[in-house]
Amino acid sequence: MIVGYARTSTAEQKAGLHAQEAELRALGCDRVFLEQASSVKQRDTLEQAIDYVREGDTFLVTKLDRLARSVVHLWEIVERLKAKGVAIRIVGMGIDTNTPTGALMLNVLGGVAQWEREMMLERQRIGIAAAKDAGRYKGRVPTARRQSDEIMRLKAEGKTVPQIMTALGVSRASVYRVIQEQDASQIV
Repeated sequence: MIVGYARTSTAEQKAGLHAQEAELRALGCDRVFLEQASSVKQRDTLEQAIDYVREGDTFLVTKLDRLARSVVHLWEIVERLKAKGVAIRIVGMGIDTNTPTGALMLNVLGGVAQWEREMMLERQRIGIAAAKDAGRYKGRVPTARRQSDEIMRLKAEGKTVPQIMTALGVSRASVYRVIQEQDASQIV
């Protein structure tokens, strides 16, 4: 059986998801799993697809970046599928792990993809540093600290920490951190 997996990062990318699905079906997929989730978040549909495949099946994706977020993640998926006796085909790269050459190419190209990602992150860090030096980048203001006056007002009204968390949408640790910082500032 050929099992396909298609993913886009956001719900707005419907055309990209439909294009992947059409390509996978044209390539003979018996079942296609569709997911709209960022590669950094939990991908439940990917997990369902991996659970679904059986020995002798082929797991098919159109592009490498639709499957894995890093070389480590790629090899985690590859090892899980290999343990089940499932091959991987990545159409856009002409890779099929049923062959030794395909397995080698997957490893080499995965390494290049990881290198490219690291270079992009390095350029991003350099850009952020330059923006900070120019005074154009301030970073994110912590959500709870922005609401510290409101946290302290609710505490003074006798609200419990869970009630404050719910009312303001902040974590337990953030509420305690603000309270501790306010109490410490009053001691000084």
